[in-house]
Amino acid sequence: MKDKTTSEGAFDIPYDLPHRRVEHVLTHEPIPVGFWRSVGHSYNAFFTESFVDECAHAAQQDTYEYRRAMLSDAPRHRKVLETAAQKSQWSSQLSEGQGRGIALAESFHSIVAQVADVEIVDWKLVVKKVVCVIDCGFAVNPDTVVAQMESGIIFALSAALYGEITIKEGQVQQGNYPQYDMVRLANTPEIEVHIIGSGTEHLGGVGEPGTPPLAPALCNAIFAATGKRIRSLPIRL
Repeated sequence: MKDKTTSEGAFDIPYDLPHRRVEHVLTHEPIPVGFWRSVGHSYNAFFTESFVDECAHAAQQDTYEYRRAMLSDAPRHRKVLETAAQKSQWSSQLSEGQGRGIALAESFHSIVAQVADVEIVDWKLVVKKVVCVIDCGFAVNPDTVVAQMESGIIFALSAALYGEITIKEGQVQQGNYPQYDMVRLANTPEIEVHIIGSGTEHLGGVGEPGTPPLAPALCNAIFAATGKRIRSLPIRL
């Protein structure tokens, strides 16, 4: 049986990849689960954009330029990616111990690219800045779009850094925030949001599309800083 929400963000990526195969297997677990902000896009963007980054590294190409070259048939995606690179000063020099990563994801008819800047100090991660660019068609209320992007980024950052649920003897161990931490003002990075208007396009969502690109952009930045690939979440350095 097909389940679109399980594979969305994996079977419908915009890159020009002529040879690809996407499969998923439905499983039945004894632990009940609920919906997650951005549903399948949240984890599939992490998988696909991390993999694309690894492909670029294997090809010895810049990770932004590698993506851009595969978007000739997806002009909206390409424009969002290019704008994110421009606004984040993608090619600017970074200091030792710093890294910059990029990711692109479409979800709910909106296209979002994010660039994360990180710094590693004594193997402790500091997320310094996130630049976000969204094309959601016509932005009916730009302030709401910005607020939702900021919210989605903080939500995704909390999940990437702390979002782990553990089960012991059939019981969830995290009962409240003392055991299930999240991003607070003190460790919230600078967030910069840019809206690209596409007035003739289908109106896209803004409540969820800010979440999917964050984890891969962050982990790609960690690789750029340390050479260490993060292939599971939450992040463990």
